[in-house]
Amino acid sequence: SYYLKESKGSRRWLLFLEGGWYCFNKENCDTRYDTMRRLMSSREWPATRVGTGILSSQPEENPHWWNANMVFIPYCSSDVWSGASSKSEKNEYAFMGALIIQEVIKELVGKGLSTAKVLLLAGSSAGGTGVLLNVDRVAEQLEEMGYQGIQVRGLADSGWFLDNKQYRRTDCIDTITCAPTEAIRRGIRYWNGVVPERCKLQFKEGEEWNCFFGYKIYPTLRCPVFVVQWLFDEAQLTVDNVHLTGQPVQEGQWLYIQNLGRELRNTLKDVTASFAPACLSHEIITRNHWTDIQVKGTSLPRALHCWDRSLHESNKNGKAPLKGCPIHLIDSCPWPHCNPSCPTIRDQFTGQEMNVIQFLMHMGFDVQKMAQQQGLEPSKLLGMLSSGN
Repeated sequence: SYYLKESKGSRRWLLFLEGGWYCFNKENCDTRYDTMRRLMSSREWPATRVGTGILSSQPEENPHWWNANMVFIPYCSSDVWSGASSKSEKNEYAFMGALIIQEVIKELVGKGLSTAKVLLLAGSSAGGTGVLLNVDRVAEQLEEMGYQGIQVRGLADSGWFLDNKQYRRTDCIDTITCAPTEAIRRGIRYWNGVVPERCKLQFKEGEEWNCFFGYKIYPTLRCPVFVVQWLFDEAQLTVDNVHLTGQPVQEGQWLYIQNLGRELRNTLKDVTASFAPACLSHEIITRNHWTDIQVKGTSLPRALHCWDRSLHESNKNGKAPLKGCPIHLIDSCPWPHCNPSCPTIRDQFTGQEMNVIQFLMHMGFDVQKMAQQQGLEPSKLLGMLSSGN
């Protein structure tokens, strides 16, 4: 199933892959079926949906894509959009994420996609990883169908995970406690997951799980992809076993969190088009506040517009990047929410909004000590924090 909002005058198509974690064995798929049925079956899906963020048809909320043909593909395959296995004696669940995308494309060709100029395959969280795994296959599928003229691009939001060491090691019981690599390793076998051929060739047989990690698959992709990633992604911290539960964070955790930001920043340095704010959050492109977040004075819709233009220009003559229109935007400040445009944080228990300083205190951040380390007066450091320098 999918939802479609046609825009007859437009030759731009935006296909969005929904996210929502995954399950990787019978036990946690059974639990998921009991507690999150809409991510396992289409039976109770509503007849219509309202598009928000980049799927909104309001120019105020979506300045550059509001007029595109929009397709929302809900996530019921629980396989990071990679599965290609039908229900069998051995497995009572079918995992068909990769095939769902292909079928939707086949059907859309008859609904106007055949005359498209640009197809942007976008997704958040597991859908963002799904973009990395499927964007080249979508381009190949359209070429094979005889539509070479459609420019296929990817927009991966909050799907660029690290296969790093957990803060505390835990046994792999369910999706939340399982280390990122182990969960995917089990999942790919259970789903009969497929990864792009060019990435697969980089790794030994049985090591295909590597292709689920952005920094490993990105260099093998042919289609241009824009990567949106919070430097302190909440889903990454969850699988790394850093739980911010309202207790002050211990120093080891605080150092781990800062290091995570550094590691992530490093993996993005060769990514041509990227937007990585130093915030603690998860998912952004379908949020209605997605226009508010800025990196170095540029908002995400503006950066995507610049990327569009740069691809258009380079198709024509391969010129240098456009002046005043940046597409590689990564925060350089070192801790969560040091960017003043980050989304508001709420205390998990009271629901109260917090400003940056309250949040850092809440995290156990020692202003005196940090000021000393930076060789600053505490009051000066506080001023810098609240203005986000």
